Amino acid sequence: MSNGSTVTEFLLLGFSDVRELQILHAVIFLLIYLAALVGNLLIISAIVLDHRLHSPMYFFLVNLSILDLSSISVTIPNSMANSLLDTRVISYPACVAQVFLFLTFTSTDLALLTIMAYDRHVAICKPLHYERVMNRRAFVHMAAGAWIAGIVNSAVHNGNTFRLPFCQSNVIDQFFCDIPQLLKLACSDSDLIDVGLIAFGVLLGLHCFVFILVSYVQIFRAVLRIPSEQGRHKAFSTCLPHLAVVSLFLFMAAFAYLKPISSSASNLDLVVGVLYAVVPPTLNPVIYSLRNQEIKTALKKLMGCVTLLNWREAARSLLHP
Repeated sequence: MSNGSTVTEFLLLGFSDVRELQILHAVIFLLIYLAALVGNLLIISAIVLDHRLHSPMYFFLVNLSILDLSSISVTIPNSMANSLLDTRVISYPACVAQVFLFLTFTSTDLALLTIMAYDRHVAICKPLHYERVMNRRAFVHMAAGAWIAGIVNSAVHNGNTFRLPFCQSNVIDQFFCDIPQLLKLACSDSDLIDVGLIAFGVLLGLHCFVFILVSYVQIFRAVLRIPSEQGRHKAFSTCLPHLAVVSLFLFMAAFAYLKPISSSASNLDLVVGVLYAVVPPTLNPVIYSLRNQEIKTALKKLMGCVTLLNWREAARSLLHP
C-alpha cells in the first residue's frame, strides 16, 4: 500500500490456503467453541439453579464464565466463517469492535480473578468477618468495578491504537485483530505506543499477580493451620481451581504479549493467538468442574434433573402418542 492511502479493511492471517485444511480448521474451531459454550453454560446453570451456591465466590465464577463465553465468541466464529467462505477480509469497523470487545473481556477477566483471590483470602483467613466484608452490596460493586475497569482499559488502548494511520500494509499477522500486530502496520512511529502498551500491561499484570500471590501465601498458611483434614481438603478444593485458572491466564497472556513481535508472519503467531484467545475460555470450566467438589455436586444434580425431564417427556409421548 502506498503512503497516505486509507485502510478500509484488513486481511487476517489464515491457517491454510488449502481448501480441505480450511474446512478442517473450521470443524476443529467449531468443536472447541461448542465445548467452551457447553462447559461455561453448564457452570452458569448449575450455580444459578443451586441455591447453596448463591455466594460471592460463585457469583464471581458466573461472571468469569460469562467473560469466557464472550471473549471466545469475539474471535472463533469470525475465524470459522472466514475459513468456510475462503476469505480473510475484516472491515475496519469490525476490526475496531473486535479489538475493543476482546480487550474488554480479557481485562475484566484479570480484574475479576484478582477480586476472587481477595474473596478467598477473606473467607479463609478472616472467616468471622466474611459476611460483613463480602456482603451483597460489596461483591456486586466489586464485580461492577471489574467490568468498568475492563471497559476503560480497553477504550484507552483502542483509542491509542486506531488513532494511528495505517499505510505500511493491511495484512494482520494473526487470525483476529490484535493490538501488537496492528501497531506493526502504523505509518507513524509507534514504538512509544508499543512500549507504553507493553509497560502498562506488564505493570497491571504484575500488580494483580503480586496481589494474588500474597493472598495465596496467607491462604495456604491459614489452611495448614486447620486441624481437620476434611476442612483442609474443602479449603484447597475452592482455592486450587482458581489458582490454576489464574496461572493459565497470566502465563498465556505473558507469553503472547512479551514475545518479540516478528516482522513477518509465522505459524508461531497463530499458535500463540490460539493459546491465549482460545485455550483459557475452553479449559476454565473443566478446571472448576474437576477440582471443585461443590461444582461437581451441582453439575450432577443438574444433569440428573435434565435426565429426569427427558424420561418424563419420553413417557408422556409413549402414553399419549
